[in-house]
Amino acid sequence: MKFAITGLNHTTAPVEIRERLAFPETVLAHALDELRRETGLAEAVILSTCNRVEVAATTPDERDARDAVEGFLAASRGVDREWLRPHLYHHEGRAAVRHLFRVAASLDSMVVGEPQILGQLKAAYVAARESGAAAGPLEGLFSHAFRVAKRVRTETEIGQSAVSVSYAAVELARQIFGSLSGRKVILVGAGKMSELAARHLKRSGCGQILVTNRTLARAEEMAALFEGRLIEYTRFAEVLPEIDILLASSAAPHYILNKDDVRRALAARRNRPMFLIDIAVPRNIEPAVNELDNVFLYDMDDLQKVVESNRLGRVEEAAEAEVIVEEEVDRMMARLVARDAGPVIVELQQQLEALRQGEIERLRGKLGPLTPQQEEALETLTRGLVNKIAHGPISELRRGAQQLNGPPVADFIRRIFRLGKSS
Repeated sequence: MKFAITGLNHTTAPVEIRERLAFPETVLAHALDELRRETGLAEAVILSTCNRVEVAATTPDERDARDAVEGFLAASRGVDREWLRPHLYHHEGRAAVRHLFRVAASLDSMVVGEPQILGQLKAAYVAARESGAAAGPLEGLFSHAFRVAKRVRTETEIGQSAVSVSYAAVELARQIFGSLSGRKVILVGAGKMSELAARHLKRSGCGQILVTNRTLARAEEMAALFEGRLIEYTRFAEVLPEIDILLASSAAPHYILNKDDVRRALAARRNRPMFLIDIAVPRNIEPAVNELDNVFLYDMDDLQKVVESNRLGRVEEAAEAEVIVEEEVDRMMARLVARDAGPVIVELQQQLEALRQGEIERLRGKLGPLTPQQEEALETLTRGLVNKIAHGPISELRRGAQQLNGPPVADFIRRIFRLGKSS
């Protein structure tokens, strides 16, 4: 068996090329059928995300998986093959197994440690299995990849630290309040980053989300998205006493919240802490607010510092994860050795033993009666010869299986020893 992965990702192709190669979920089953029919590949999984398009495939013979997949991608997506080729990478054998495991563990992602890729990989595998395109060796390879990802998540902290501004804000809020359950949030401004942060806050257990924006239609849209409460933009300071977390991203060219506004809110809150996140540029909140007790104000630069620190931490965790991946690649390769080489080794040994027994029986008439010592000597001699004959082929079988993508040693040995044939 040959296992190969051919594709492109965010490091080899810009977005305008990746989007040309993308496979919508609605066409995935048809694409898998077409791929196997047109290329003759035994099994295939197509992984298509915003950052990568990859085809993982197995073939039982010497067929060039790279050439087959290149041709399929170009034809099915309607692009010129020569235009596409410079952006593609190709991995075979051990390198392909390692690549699959690294993708599953989010070591090959744009943001190392992000959790989405594992779900996307599982969905791609399920689609292939339901289409009948992953019912053999690929099933074992992908199942092992999912276990590798789980082990990396369990044994390292690669996914624990925030590496996006919106998520970093939520992590800081959690450090300040402990639990975010039931905390009340107000979004001042309704941009995309506010929306992302609000999603993280909602998932973390925050209670009611209030929304205000200079453009009423956008505020209504955001409030509907989070089942929130709409606040008139010119009066949002009046609700500050009931707010635990404020996220400001207004396009206003001046401060919309100053030190006195926050001081009055704190007094009404009896100095219960407030967390203010200012991700607007120019800033929405007067920096002097940070001088007040029980107020925690973070602007974009503060959040970027947190993100960069966490990113460096993930790099360190990634080094530990790479060690885990390499261990699991060794384990997978050993399993493939046993699966691919084992049956041929057993068949070769059985055939050689049958030949040995046959030759002894054929010569018994000529040798006449043998003493027990002579029988033992004959047994030792013939077994030794058979073992020496088998040693070379068996060693090559194991070596070839370790390479996985090396020369088809098993097929060659089957032919020269006429394994599986009656004569």
